[in-house]
Amino acid sequence: MAKKSKDARVQVILECTEHKKSGMPGTSRYITMKNKKNTSERLELMKYNPILKKKTLHREIK
Repeated sequence: MAKKSKDARVQVILECTEHKKSGMPGTSRYITMKNKKNTSERLELMKYNPILKKKTLHREIK
């Protein structure tokens, strides 16, 4: 049987890029999982920002 590796999938935090630039108080962050073996670069997804009330680009932060 194949051995399962727990360290392949990691939890990452996505933060809104537009909200950061605007200087408004507060942040829009999402938590998700990604597979490090398949996606080695930083994750970028379009997610809803409730403060700006629109879909914006969210990037993975460290």
